[in-house]
Amino acid sequence: MADRYIEPETPELRARWGGFAFTPASDAKARDAISHYPEGRQKSAVMALLDIAQRQVGEETATQGWLPIPVMEYVASYLDMPIIRVVEVATFYTMYNLVPVGKFHVQVCGTTPCMLRGSDDIMETCKKRGMAKGHTTADGMWTLTEVECMGNCSSAPMVQINDDNFEDLTSERLDAVLDSLAAGGSPKAGTQEPGRHTVEPSGGPTSLKQMVDANHDYRDEW
Repeated sequence: MADRYIEPETPELRARWGGFAFTPASDAKARDAISHYPEGRQKSAVMALLDIAQRQVGEETATQGWLPIPVMEYVASYLDMPIIRVVEVATFYTMYNLVPVGKFHVQVCGTTPCMLRGSDDIMETCKKRGMAKGHTTADGMWTLTEVECMGNCSSAPMVQINDDNFEDLTSERLDAVLDSLAAGGSPKAGTQEPGRHTVEPSGGPTSLKQMVDANHDYRDEW
């Protein structure tokens, strides 16, 4: 499981982020998120607002983004809720980064299905490129984290890099993905197995075959 701790507050951190506020674009997204909940239930939008805040921090730092304490305080004030409630949410979900991360956050699944399919080799590939679990490389490019199951067991092993999942990996396939990202490219997300579309069996689907190309209605055939 990924180590989870909040970046300690320092005068430097407070000086950098104490004046955080949503940009007009972020504020519009926040207000839209809140609008989906009944009057008086605005606190239910806390997850969305934390994501919006993290992404804004990412834009300002050219990284994937994270949540300094003053930023969480801002979200708490925005939603009129105690800061501890915001911290409880941020520390529970690993989608929120509690410490600074690099431009690319490489999250390697190490749960049993991925482990049995070679996640140890995937982790070793990352280490060979200078990454260390729980740390960011000196150039600020990569942060490596080992996480629990991310729901891609049928296409294991997999990693999540920022917002994208890369599945059916081998060391060579992961190297190709990382090389592309380092060069400013946009590698294809999802399965890296040639000829595979999603998580259908090797060799193609064995049932519901007419769903491959269209939304076929099977109800009259049951």
